[in-house]
Amino acid sequence: MTSHTNTLPLGGHAAAHQNSHADHAEGHDPVGNTLFGFWLYIMTDCILFGSLFATFAVLSHNYAGGPGGKELFHLPYVFGETMFLLFSSLTYGMSMLSMQKNQTKAVMLWLGLTFLLGLGFIGMEINEFSHLIMEGNGPDRSGFLSAFFGLVGTHGTHVTFGLIWIATMIAQVGTKGLTTAVRSRLVRLSLFWHFLDIVWIGVFTVVYLLGVQ
Repeated sequence: MTSHTNTLPLGGHAAAHQNSHADHAEGHDPVGNTLFGFWLYIMTDCILFGSLFATFAVLSHNYAGGPGGKELFHLPYVFGETMFLLFSSLTYGMSMLSMQKNQTKAVMLWLGLTFLLGLGFIGMEINEFSHLIMEGNGPDRSGFLSAFFGLVGTHGTHVTFGLIWIATMIAQVGTKGLTTAVRSRLVRLSLFWHFLDIVWIGVFTVVYLLGVQ
């Protein structure tokens, strides 16, 4: 008896091997997986800020004989801070539009403007904190001020990390161009930056607007 085996020529084996790798690549989306992972991070940050908002709500009237928001907050000044951050969200949106058009220089320009606006926001916040502390109204003064510094300071820390990230991306766009990896990082940074804007709107409303009532 003779047995017959199906064989492929050498070239056929190579083609089948390449097709197998191609099918595997189509089923594996590293950019999509990275973006999904970043969404999970955003969700954990939502829990963090939700806890800080809840703490502030509980301690918002715990003045310990000290001043409250009505005596400490200056709404025109805080409104200026808010405009810096909101306009930075607009300029970042412009950088994403430029990215879609493959305009490398425009992306860097809009990212630079975003960085400057974010830096202005942080500068104003540091100035506000320093004045409060110099007047004896630091986080150890009362439960209200502890919650205030905890919430606002955590947001400010996130914005600071965002500024470092923006500066890094400006450098990467300038040296590497708008590669797939760079685009992926810009999209994730966009999610992070807009998320911080949304959190600040909550801070401005709950802490400052309601605090001066």
